[in-house]
Amino acid sequence: MKTMTDNNSFYVDENGFYGDFGGAYIPEILYKCVEDLRKAYLPIVESDDFKKEYHALLRDYVGRPSPLYYAKRMSEKYGCKLYLKREDLNHTGAHKINNTIGQILLAKRMGKKRIIAETGAGQHGVATATVCALMNMECEVFMGKTDVERQHTNVERMKMLGAKVHPVMTGNMTLSDACSEAIRDWCGHPSDTFYIVGSTMGPHPYPDLVARMQSVISEEIKWQLQEKIGRDYPDYLMACIGGGSNAAGTIYHYVDDDRVKIVLAEAGGSGVDTDRTAATIHRGTVGILHGSKMLVMQTPDGQIEEAYTISAGLDYPGVGPMHCNMAVKGRSKVVAINDDEAIYAGYELTRMEGIIPAIESAHAVAALKKVQFKPDDVVVLTVSGRGDKDVETYLFNKLKAGEYGNF
Repeated sequence: MKTMTDNNSFYVDENGFYGDFGGAYIPEILYKCVEDLRKAYLPIVESDDFKKEYHALLRDYVGRPSPLYYAKRMSEKYGCKLYLKREDLNHTGAHKINNTIGQILLAKRMGKKRIIAETGAGQHGVATATVCALMNMECEVFMGKTDVERQHTNVERMKMLGAKVHPVMTGNMTLSDACSEAIRDWCGHPSDTFYIVGSTMGPHPYPDLVARMQSVISEEIKWQLQEKIGRDYPDYLMACIGGGSNAAGTIYHYVDDDRVKIVLAEAGGSGVDTDRTAATIHRGTVGILHGSKMLVMQTPDGQIEEAYTISAGLDYPGVGPMHCNMAVKGRSKVVAINDDEAIYAGYELTRMEGIIPAIESAHAVAALKKVQFKPDDVVVLTVSGRGDKDVETYLFNKLKAGEYGNF
């Protein structure tokens, strides 16, 4: 995998920064945990022993490679050649398991006995509980009470897998609050506990570690495109973005390739001009959140604002430092997708291609309307997760589905 340290690159530098973003802003009690991880992660993940076990599990347990599917009807509608990267077909139903498999192998090699994680939509929680069951390790997951209620099925899946789920009652009771509680727990158990962070956020080395674990997505896109169209790059890459893990995986091997345009969809909620939004790149200012310097939705005096979106997996009031740097420098174009646009797009993909996407992924589908494509443009859009967990939300909001909601 790539380690880029030159100033013109969009990869992490040797100090844990992406341009002006990133770093490790942590309390003293966590310094040893984070420093131990920083020293250990590259030698371990680049070792032949790790790679062999990791890739075997991705193949035989997760079910990789995930298909790259040519969406014929959607291609005709949007006037391009649209390929869907089907992360929804992975074991557990999302891209999250690419990362949890890698991190639990790292945790075992570091001698840790107990795993903690935060989760929003529950997909990362399920993926963490899954690998803990596989590896016979203790697992505790922190999940905002609001998300526990709207993602009930995933909560029960975690419990079936043997995880203890802690409903978080502070703040907005969503993803950001779950992260805060997980960090508090880690502060209390630094010696035996490994925190499997679910997205490209948190103190260095987590943003780089998670991006590396997810980079299998773009690694596969390269050879799959070569097989299908005779070249290994698309004209456009598209993905939804909350903390940024599926987006990072989708773009990882292309970030320094100027031939490839990057379009990311963040959650507009009720609209970027309202108080009910999670559009961090549109609305955020530079601040520190969960140990990293990033764009943050905050008040002028630095109080974190509540993020709002219909999507439990995108309601984070920050965004990973890799994505902050790329957006600020114009490498990626970030569009805000409102709740009603996401619902419509989810139904549209369901009816036109027979694929029910997670509401998170539906934000990326909705972004197709925001781009003017040429007929020969090759577009790869990552369907980060499947929509089983969101069926109730889709049904409750079917009046927003236009012609697709008449049933």
